[in-house]
Amino acid sequence: MITLTTREVHVATGEIKKVISDRGFGFITAEDGKDYFFHRDSLSGSLDFDRLVGGESVVFDVQQSPKGPRATNVAPPPGPFSIPEEPS
Repeated sequence: MITLTTREVHVATGEIKKVISDRGFGFITAEDGKDYFFHRDSLSGSLDFDRLVGGESVVFDVQQSPKGPRATNVAPPPGPFSIPEEPS
């Protein structure tokens, strides 16, 4: 017998809030104001975890996990976007 489980996934947009590079994770603030955890393994191939900065726009899926909702499939938004400049 094969048992399949259904996972509810919602697509959202937001901005990188904080990256904790030495731990390999960070947080995204969605347009609805909620913060979502993400792990470096959740990034699409076009995003480099080590180069992420706060304020960078992203799109992502929201998926339930045992510890609550988390961001998966984190990617840059479609179309042109800009990466915030580092303070001088």
